[in-house]
Amino acid sequence: MIVVRFAPSPTGYMHIGNLRTALLNYLFALSAKKRTGEDFSFVLRMDDTDTERSKPEYEQAVYEDMRWLGISWDRLEHQSKRLDRYNQVLEDFKKRGLVYACYETAEELEYKRRRQRARGLPPVYDRAGLKLSEEEKKELEAQGRKPHYRFKLEHKETSWDDIVRGHCSYNGAHLSDPIIVREDGTFPYMLPSVIDDVDFGITHIIRGEDHVTNTAVQIQMFEALGAKVPVFGHPPLLTGREGKLSKRLGSLSSRELRDEGIEPMTIACLLARLGTSDPVVVCHQWDELGDHFDLTLFGRAQPHFDTEDLFKLNPRIVRSMPLAEVNARLKERGEPEISEAFWAAISPNIDKIADIAQWEKICFHDDVYQIDEADRSFCRQVVDFLPEGDFDETTFGLWTTLIKEKTGKKGKDLFHPIRMALTGREQGPELKMLLPVIGREKTIMRMQG
Repeated sequence: MIVVRFAPSPTGYMHIGNLRTALLNYLFALSAKKRTGEDFSFVLRMDDTDTERSKPEYEQAVYEDMRWLGISWDRLEHQSKRLDRYNQVLEDFKKRGLVYACYETAEELEYKRRRQRARGLPPVYDRAGLKLSEEEKKELEAQGRKPHYRFKLEHKETSWDDIVRGHCSYNGAHLSDPIIVREDGTFPYMLPSVIDDVDFGITHIIRGEDHVTNTAVQIQMFEALGAKVPVFGHPPLLTGREGKLSKRLGSLSSRELRDEGIEPMTIACLLARLGTSDPVVVCHQWDELGDHFDLTLFGRAQPHFDTEDLFKLNPRIVRSMPLAEVNARLKERGEPEISEAFWAAISPNIDKIADIAQWEKICFHDDVYQIDEADRSFCRQVVDFLPEGDFDETTFGLWTTLIKEKTGKKGKDLFHPIRMALTGREQGPELKMLLPVIGREKTIMRMQG
């Protein structure tokens, strides 16, 4: 079974970068299932060990955003409930000599890094903590210093075959031994993530390229735990208009996108192809999108993300929606369902689901629109030329043909007054489609004013 995970920190609302990570993991597992027939499991893990910044409302927002996107999870875990497990592994590592205590302050470590850079050396930790005797450690602790702990990396080549980046290799001698426990006894990201991945049976880890170096470190941790190393994929990070992901763009939350009327499948369809050379495919179901997804197609270049692309794609998604899905969206909004004929008439002019309400008002409310007196006179004259019988898609053509014959009007002089009288709008859906929806009674009323 393929097991993937998404691990947000509930310290703020989900933004476009978080959404992308969740989407890529879900689509990767879904597409693999469709290719191989293997089932998959999606783990949602809350990285909530930052007790000061983690908030219940942010955690609830993650659940809400995931459900809105249409991503379901099979297992929910909280790192804050697994501290005993992390400490258990830490003690085992201590006994095995895989971790060691260090006593430098943050300022002292920064001073060391500056000196190394000034000498043209990489800022790699010098393992001073390993050289301390027990007496020196006791003396430092007597001064009020508390130790932080580092994982002792093996100075060897660590490599893996990345789904996106291909073969990757790092030498442990060129990397700093990572801090795995802070002075206050809390755990940073590195070790708990590996322990979770082992315990939850994660088989594939899809995350941003900013974690590439972490991967070399974490592979050694997997090996220290005697666990099978997962398959990794590191797609490049998104960039904005200025060549980097701006703070505004990076913090764009999913609820803001939702409030703007962006559909979840608009986000999914765009992000599924952003970073590949393939065009965006309009899909309405995850299964359908999974047929078109392939993580190996993602290039190494950083893809350009622009919110305008979402606003351009959204109308394509909405206008091609099946009626059942449209009505489901309207139900979520507490609005009444619409008919097939009404949707067929207005859909080419809809950019987002919220736009339906204005055309519903135009078509079904008993409004009469104010127009120029000359246009009103023309409308009163030609209303008498309306064909008999029920309105259908041929009615408007028959009507306007007769108007041309009787009045000699054509083009804008003919169509503009009628459109303004019927809808109060300069532009809109084709009147041949709209007329049957408005109906004879309202058509006569609005033409006569």
